[in-house]
Parts: sequence; structure tokens; C-alpha cells
Amino acid sequence: MKKTMLFYIILMLASISSANPVFGEPVILALGDSLTAGFGVRAEDNYPSRLQVILRENGYPHKVVNAGVSGDTSAGGLRRLDWLMRHKPKIIIVALGANDGLRGLAVEAMESNLEKIIQQCQKTKVKVLLAGMKMLPNYGKEYTDAFHAVYRRLAKKYAVPLIPFLLEGVAGKREYTRDDGIHPVAAGYKIITETVWRQLKPLLAAKPKT
Repeated sequence: MKKTMLFYIILMLASISSANPVFGEPVILALGDSLTAGFGVRAEDNYPSRLQVILRENGYPHKVVNAGVSGDTSAGGLRRLDWLMRHKPKIIIVALGANDGLRGLAVEAMESNLEKIIQQCQKTKVKVLLAGMKMLPNYGKEYTDAFHAVYRRLAKKYAVPLIPFLLEGVAGKREYTRDDGIHPVAAGYKIITETVWRQLKPLLAAKPKT
């Protein structure tokens, strides 16, 4: 009888732990496309994996969940958000929009999708770190300016921290990207991780005392 009762207590505690992040590691969700997923590099080389290492090295207990899907758009990220919330994240890094731009989709639609993602996060008290993107100049100045302005406008409207350009110092540099000049190689992801870390660190709770 005692063994049976102990078994059920253990099951109950396990259930509570999985449902309530207070009993486990606080989660940082990296929501994005191939730039987050790590297209073409080893799993340990993408920025969420490298970010996990930095967090551990600096004494933070957070768990980084890579929710990057190659080819995803802002609309796709919005559709996936409800399901991803099962991770009960404390912080979500939103790095979407690149594929919207590459496909020439309406800037207004992208802004609406990103805005709904931010609203949904803030409604559930999840902190947002917004990662901006830029478009190639051959899309025309009017489109590229309007595209980039979306991120600044949303960051200001919702008072969320902004990474002006996720690929700063990486995009277009042969030593840091694949032949397309966009997708990072391992060395490029090292730079991206440092860029994300600078903006993420202020959002983290104080480190536990050792």
C-alpha cells in the first residue's frame, strides 16, 4: 500500500513539474525560421544551442527551446504559437519575417502577424525580444525601408527590446555565410549568438546564488 501511494505521489509531482516552470528550468523559446533552426550547420552550432552554452557558463538555469522552422513566415510562426506555449516560456525571441520579405509578401501583413505574436505573449506575461531583419537592396528602396521600419515601430509600440538586425556583421560576408550570402555558417552563428546575448541578458532574472 505504501509503495502504491509513493508511486502516485511521484507521478503527481512529475505532472506538476512538467506543467509549472517554477519546478523546472525557466524556458527561453527561440521562435523563427531557418536562421533560428540552423540550416546547413550542426545542431550544436545554431544560435539557440550556442546561447544555451553561454547561459550555463554564466550560471543561468534557463533552457533554450529551438522553435525554428526552415521556410517559416510570420504567419506560420503565429499559427504555431499556441502549440509552442505548452513549453510555458518566460521569454520568447521572435526572429521572423525574412521569408515574408524574400517572397515579396505584403509588409502590412507581416506587421500584423508580428503584432499578434507580441500581443499574445504579453497577454500571458511572456517577455519578448524582437529580432529585426533587413531585405536585399534589389527589392527596391521603398519596400526595404518599409520592411525594416516594421520592427522599430513594433518595438516602440509594445516597449519590447529590439535587435535591429539579427544578421548584423554576418549577412553578405563570405567567411560567415553560405554561398547565398544569407544563411550563416558556424562562425557566423557565433557572432549572431553574441548579438542576441547582449539584448537577452537584461531580460533574465538574477542568477541564483551559489
